[in-house]
Amino acid sequence: MLRPTEAATAPADPPRTRAVHLGVRERLAPYAFVAPFFLLFAVFGLFPLLFTFYVALFDWDPIGEHTFVGLDNFSRLLDDPRFWGALRNTFSIWVLSTVPQLLLALALAHVLNHARLRASAFFRMSVLVPYITSVAATTIVFAQLFDRDYGLLNWLLELLGLQHVEFTASVFGSHVMIATMVMWRWTGYNTLLYLAALQAVPRDVYEAAAVDGAGGWRQFRHITIPSLRPIIVFTVVTSTIGGLQVFTEPLLVSPGSLTCGAARQCQTLTLFLYEQGFGRFHFGYGSAIGVALFVMVVVVATINYLLVTRIRSERP
Repeated sequence: MLRPTEAATAPADPPRTRAVHLGVRERLAPYAFVAPFFLLFAVFGLFPLLFTFYVALFDWDPIGEHTFVGLDNFSRLLDDPRFWGALRNTFSIWVLSTVPQLLLALALAHVLNHARLRASAFFRMSVLVPYITSVAATTIVFAQLFDRDYGLLNWLLELLGLQHVEFTASVFGSHVMIATMVMWRWTGYNTLLYLAALQAVPRDVYEAAAVDGAGGWRQFRHITIPSLRPIIVFTVVTSTIGGLQVFTEPLLVSPGSLTCGAARQCQTLTLFLYEQGFGRFHFGYGSAIGVALFVMVVVVATINYLLVTRIRSERP
């Protein structure tokens, strides 16, 4: 007859040891949760950025030799009129698209938050339709609207007795066309950001202001704007970063050409970078353009952030 074996019991950890282990796990858990993001950022963000700085110091032939040239690519960049032209185009399109876009988004958010509309949820979601629409489809539609011979805008100009305007052939016209496409795509997105911030403002504040005799404009200045200042800082910075990197719209305006017109009238810095790097395979020079664009984006975004936060710190 077999005797039942006695189960071996492992000695239990002292309470103090278990508490130490639990404390270590609690301290390491947050780092474990955020580690995937930093790992992906290091592989797909930080490494390409640092490698771009490295390639900018070389005359980099993708299938040949890599000759170290130091800062020659940057000195060449400063003497290149194409670079300065692309820089002017970029800032022009950025101003024409960003300033009206944010002002219009702010006005729409205020109206959607206060107007008593039927099916208000439908109108609030409708402003996001341009954001989810294909950029290629948007470009085709706007190309028809701005067409010289059969476009709606030139038809209206003809009704007013004015001559047709070939928007894609002029500097200002092409900039207005591209800026309008950028506004169409991003205004709704910023509107929802502003609207979400306005939803957090208690209605009692507006009602109290109305009782005190404040009209709609005074409520907008002294309640709406101060309530939106944190999100305004965010939208100004993100719109600045996106506006200085606009690429798809000018590329689709002139299909088959990386110069965006014979006179490069709407070629942005990102399009110029693409032309030099992947059109002519001047990887070193293209990387120098990328480094210059990175520095400009950081500087302009920082200036915008400081200006907006200074306004934010002032009492309304």
